[in-house]
Amino acid sequence: MEELEIKLKEEGKITRLTDKTFRLDERIGKGYFSANYFLRSREIVRKTMPGHIVTEQWFQRNDHAIACGIDESIAILQKFADRPQDLEVLALEDGDVIRAGEPVLKVRGRYEDFGYLESIIDGILTRRSSVATNVGEVVRALRGTDCFSMADRQDDYLTQPGDGYATYVAGIRKFSTDAQGAWVGVKGMGTMPHALIEMCHGDVVKACLLYHECYKDAPVVALIDYHNNVVRDSVDAFLRLNGLLSGVRVDTSKALVDHYFDGKDTSSFDPHGVCKELIFALREALDQAGGSKVKITVSSGFTAKKIEEWTRIGVPVDTYGVGTSLIANDTLGYTGDLVAIDGTPEAKEGRREIDNPKLKPVKLLPR
Repeated sequence: MEELEIKLKEEGKITRLTDKTFRLDERIGKGYFSANYFLRSREIVRKTMPGHIVTEQWFQRNDHAIACGIDESIAILQKFADRPQDLEVLALEDGDVIRAGEPVLKVRGRYEDFGYLESIIDGILTRRSSVATNVGEVVRALRGTDCFSMADRQDDYLTQPGDGYATYVAGIRKFSTDAQGAWVGVKGMGTMPHALIEMCHGDVVKACLLYHECYKDAPVVALIDYHNNVVRDSVDAFLRLNGLLSGVRVDTSKALVDHYFDGKDTSSFDPHGVCKELIFALREALDQAGGSKVKITVSSGFTAKKIEEWTRIGVPVDTYGVGTSLIANDTLGYTGDLVAIDGTPEAKEGRREIDNPKLKPVKLLPR
């Protein structure tokens, strides 16, 4: 079986991931994804002033960000730059924590050899670093609690492999889909959607039994909010499944208040959705019924802020499922700037070359 590059990198056998992992779209080299003004600038330089050596650096404006997309950007330079062996590349590592204004990548070489790739690298660094930074905030909030990414349903499906890689780099290594784990060799996980329970006419226990019948070696985790009566249905499922129930997942919509609170005073807290009071009640009810080993997973609207509060006060959650907040693409943005030409500083007002001793040289090879 072909060995994954990510594993070789973690073992120190290679320093950078390559196109073997990223499988870059060949149309990049034809300018298909480049802003047209970059393509026209390349032609102008080729025809009227070729051969000048420029320095370009990429940076963003947030402190405590997690850099990602660097290896992918280097792979793009290796595959699509003209004469890549003539480029001088300096770069940080995916996963490095960076400050505002700190360059993560510098390239020196002939503008006509690589300049048209500027906006593509901007976008890759922005997307991957935004996801990694979001995930890093969640990981800190988790305080060691288990978590998996449900971000597959929150964006275009083509984003899944890259987002999954950035998620892995930042510390969450369980995914809903195989595509999310494609670059890192992790298969998707999960048990059932609401649709399976609907196919069983709302019978949660039947859905669990059918799941077990088809996947006998897999743990049975019931999606338990179908009837918006989480505590009752969890205890019922535990008692009727005769030890088969490994866990329950609570996914209550923020628009609903669980029936557990019917007739109860909820004036001191917001009872909507997956609230901590519901989870405390669920844990207590399962324990009293003998289901202390049944694990609780929660999902629906979880952010780093909410998770931080819950882990700080000890809400009894075994696993968090997080989606939307992991892949917000407005967390940070990268800019690529030319800052020198033929060894002389040259940049637009307000920009200059910034020294970063943490950058490491990267050797590109002839194609």
